[in-house]
Amino acid sequence: MSLVHPLHETSVYQARRERVAQWMLAQGGGVAVVPTGSLRMRNADTSYPFRFDSHFYYLTGFTEPDAWLAIIAREGQPTQSWLLCQPKNPESETWDGKRWGPDAAKEAFGFDGALSVDEIDTWMAQQLVGHKQVFAPLHRSSVEDLPAYLQRWINTARTPVRGAKPVPTHWIDLTPTVSHHRLVKDARELDVMRESARIAALGHCAAMRAVTPGMAERGLEAELLGVFLREGAQAAAYQTIVASGANACILHHAAGASQIGENDLVLIDAGCELHGYASDITRTFPASGRFTPEQAALYDIVLAAQDAAVANTAPGLSFNASHEAAVNVLTQGLIDEGIIQASLEEATEKGLYRPFYMHRTGHWLGLDVHDAGPYRETEEDADEPDWRRLEPGMVLTIEPGLYITPESGAPEKFWNIGIRIEDDAVVTETGCELITRGVPVARQEIEALVQSGKLG
Repeated sequence: MSLVHPLHETSVYQARRERVAQWMLAQGGGVAVVPTGSLRMRNADTSYPFRFDSHFYYLTGFTEPDAWLAIIAREGQPTQSWLLCQPKNPESETWDGKRWGPDAAKEAFGFDGALSVDEIDTWMAQQLVGHKQVFAPLHRSSVEDLPAYLQRWINTARTPVRGAKPVPTHWIDLTPTVSHHRLVKDARELDVMRESARIAALGHCAAMRAVTPGMAERGLEAELLGVFLREGAQAAAYQTIVASGANACILHHAAGASQIGENDLVLIDAGCELHGYASDITRTFPASGRFTPEQAALYDIVLAAQDAAVANTAPGLSFNASHEAAVNVLTQGLIDEGIIQASLEEATEKGLYRPFYMHRTGHWLGLDVHDAGPYRETEEDADEPDWRRLEPGMVLTIEPGLYITPESGAPEKFWNIGIRIEDDAVVTETGCELITRGVPVARQEIEALVQSGKLG
């Protein structure tokens, strides 16, 4: 049977579904359909590990595959939410584990009704009769052919009524509404995210202590994953990045067989997933336990840029304020080191920093490592809507970096240095709380932590 996480409260998911239902009524009512997806085959009879759809989980708390949520909102009638899930099956459960089944799931997750997913075609077509609109996460659904399912059910609903009753003619994307709701986390979500951050920080510290010149990048990945799982996380939150030497200038370099050199910097970008919620930390440290002068100079620039970004992460400030602050510090640092030959104003206006800093300074974080929610205010008549203003309860990463390749035109002494420092920030009433500082960022503290692993 799929687990209910310790902070699960049925009323939380019921309230989220009711919020969606009330929004649907404001649009004229209808039926909302949200799937969670199925197991995907890896090869032969082996499947990839299943991970529930984030929108579906946010509204249900249910983690089994092959399940669907239906929300029915009709003017003048109580709203309803139904779960269609796999039925109990002793033979299948012997191989793959216990299932909730519709009856138990209905009670445990607070649905008005639940049925076997085997009945979905007939039941869904019946529910669509009498409604003019159907709502679904058309923009980001875990079921690629979701429109085909909707069209089949609508066609089935249309046949017996022959125009005597309406069937949906309008499809409305549910993605923006659910994404907007997910943007501000409640206290329970923040508790889980803090614990996810704590576990991820332990993993990073373990990797720093374990690093040894000559070991493979995958060896450090193993240290991280071992801590994540032992401490209670269910999985890594994304493909772990362990990049040494020149590999650190490849933004999404997956841990591989490359051996870590004596004078290499090692960049690890890794987080864990706990009850669906991701952490996301990046640290860069010297395999030898000592930064070279060039590595130290660039590291201090990136850390100063992160400090500036943190200072510009607070309620009322725009999402872009932290990025602008980081860019100014990074660019001035590149000028001071002779990597850019221009004034700060010219370098920022012309984007002369972009060969060395080509990504943004942060992203939303939550059920997805790049979480749902708009980065700009929605203004239909604006050519370029304003950046969204931060609010308490939003969670985002703050992750400036510098990446110096031989092709960049920088002095040779800086070649193949890649540095990124990333923390997870919860926007508070007065500023932001960095929940991932269980891993040090100060250069001297990092050196001490790496060296502590070599004493044994």
